[in-house]
Amino acid sequence: MTEPTAPTPAPPSTADHDASGVASAAASAAPSSPRPGDTAEPTRPVPAKGPLSMPYRWLSIGMFSLIFLAAFEAMAVTTIMPLVAEQLDGESLFALAFAVPLAAGIIGMVIAGNWTDRSGPIPSLVTSAVLFVIGLVIAGTAVNMEVFIVGRFVHGLSGAAVIVPLYVIVGRVYPEALRARVFAGFAAAWVIPSIVGPFLAGVVAEAISWHWVFLGVIVLMVPAAAMMLAPILRVRDQVQGDPSVQWSISRVGWATLTAAAALGVSLSKELGDPWRWVVAFAAIALAAYAARPLLPPGTLRAARGMPATVMLKLIVAGAFFGSEIYLPYLFIERYEFSPSLAGAVLTGAGVSWAAASWLQGRLERVSNTQAVVWGSILLAVALVVVLAVAVFTLPPAIAFVAWTLAGAAMGFMYPRFSVAVLALSPVSAQGFNSAALTISESLGAAIALAITALVASAAGAGMFAADFAVTAAIAIVAVLFASRVRPRAES
Repeated sequence: MTEPTAPTPAPPSTADHDASGVASAAASAAPSSPRPGDTAEPTRPVPAKGPLSMPYRWLSIGMFSLIFLAAFEAMAVTTIMPLVAEQLDGESLFALAFAVPLAAGIIGMVIAGNWTDRSGPIPSLVTSAVLFVIGLVIAGTAVNMEVFIVGRFVHGLSGAAVIVPLYVIVGRVYPEALRARVFAGFAAAWVIPSIVGPFLAGVVAEAISWHWVFLGVIVLMVPAAAMMLAPILRVRDQVQGDPSVQWSISRVGWATLTAAAALGVSLSKELGDPWRWVVAFAAIALAAYAARPLLPPGTLRAARGMPATVMLKLIVAGAFFGSEIYLPYLFIERYEFSPSLAGAVLTGAGVSWAAASWLQGRLERVSNTQAVVWGSILLAVALVVVLAVAVFTLPPAIAFVAWTLAGAAMGFMYPRFSVAVLALSPVSAQGFNSAALTISESLGAAIALAITALVASAAGAGMFAADFAVTAAIAIVAVLFASRVRPRAES
């Protein structure tokens, strides 16, 4: 993969398609010149009404289904992991079972990005889907914790990798006016499993076996992939790769080093003082250094345009996900909520995330920069309110409302990160930049979770206030940098 050059706008995607659903190669909606003998005005292409209109319908449904199943697996495992660790006698590897897929995903995204830029998204998408199924088989049939973690590595590697070619397909096949709505669908496909996934996984584990939480996904994965195959093949001429893009073994090496550092950050909290602090900050520094070749130049200094967009996703992911794991804990410990009632706060944020994603997809006059600025401000306000609840022991309903607003903030701006990056990417770098955007999210979440865990452990009784102070501060940093999403040419 070649190093991306300064961001340049990608060639515009077209909205005109023929009756069979095959995407037209026309690059302009202007009417063709009339031929001798023509008496009628040339017919202008009719723009698509939405991602579920023809000829996008089955392609959209297939992509949404793949993301839904990957998200269901990711969410469901949180419910059944205690049971898995108990039955496989693997309590000592409990944390590793969560950290390994996150680290493996970084490697998978880099490989998928390089492969997609070179050969187009179809080969990497098919391979990722097959590997995901293999990983589910390994985890679902595991008889000890070590084999289970191998399965987690394989479907962590492929589950993250499958996202990259899907993003590139959106950039190549869908017209620009529809992309925000497609990414809103991706957000909904990811959020809905967070609402129903843990409950369904618990029911399956109790009624049958935890093994079927993994094996059952395979039963749904095959028809979802088959549904997508025909429409993907029909647009294969639009998604060709660039053979001049070189394989980059060095980036795979950097990705492996970044993954190891992310793993170190995630596991540092298992160490005693003072080594947990030493390992955590050394791993963060190593992750930042190793990730530089995997991100657009200027990302770590939030250079205006695409680098700032990638960096902003890292920051807001850290602020949101660093808060998410402590909010139910706050309700249980301080307000004596039941676990199910405490978890309802996450459901509220999931619903508002999906609703805000739907809304932003229909607000075409709201620019990507405006969406990120407004979303960052709302997220910061929401987290400051959550901090106030923790510090002053305010009624828990206030925290519920604030967290629901935080979910809405994320839903409103998250799809626009992807839209902005695709708009600023040369075609030959769409895979690289899509992978970079997803890598930034993983790193932001991993680093924030590690820092908040360390701070919470040091704060003792004040752990909740300390955690939310950290995440609120991160969100305020996002507000300060949000306007830099706007490219310099638009300033």
